[in-house]
Amino acid sequence: MMSESINFKREIQATVDEVIERITQALKQEGFGVLTRIDMHAKFKEKLGKDVPPVIILGACNPQMAFEAYSRASDVTSLLPCNAVIRDLGQGRVSVELAKPSALMKVLGDETLAELAQFADQKLKNALDNA
Repeated sequence: MMSESINFKREIQATVDEVIERITQALKQEGFGVLTRIDMHAKFKEKLGKDVPPVIILGACNPQMAFEAYSRASDVTSLLPCNAVIRDLGQGRVSVELAKPSALMKVLGDETLAELAQFADQKLKNALDNA
C-alpha cells in the first residue's frame, strides 16, 4: 500500500530566486508569512565542504491557524512553521515542495487539529497552484 504524501509538490520553469519570490507572494495571498529562510546548500558547503544544487527552506506561518492549533495542543509547536522547500533541479527547472499540515498533524492524533490542518492544506495547495 502506498503511503500518503507528506507534501504538495510542483515543478516550475524559472530561476530559484524567481520561484522564491513567486511562492512567497502566493503564500502571502493565502495568509502565510515567511518567518525563516535556511540556505541548506550554503550550510552543506560551509560545514561539510560539500557542493549541492541550491536548496532553500522557507518557514511559512499563518498566525491565526498557528494560534488555533497551539491553543488546542501546545505540542503542535514542534511541527511549526510549515516548510516550503525550493530546490534547483537544473536546466531552469525548480521544485517547490510544501509540507502537508494534515500529514504532520496525524502524528498528534487530535481530530480537531486534523480538521484545522485540512483547511491549511487547501490554503497551501492554493498557494502552490498560484506560484
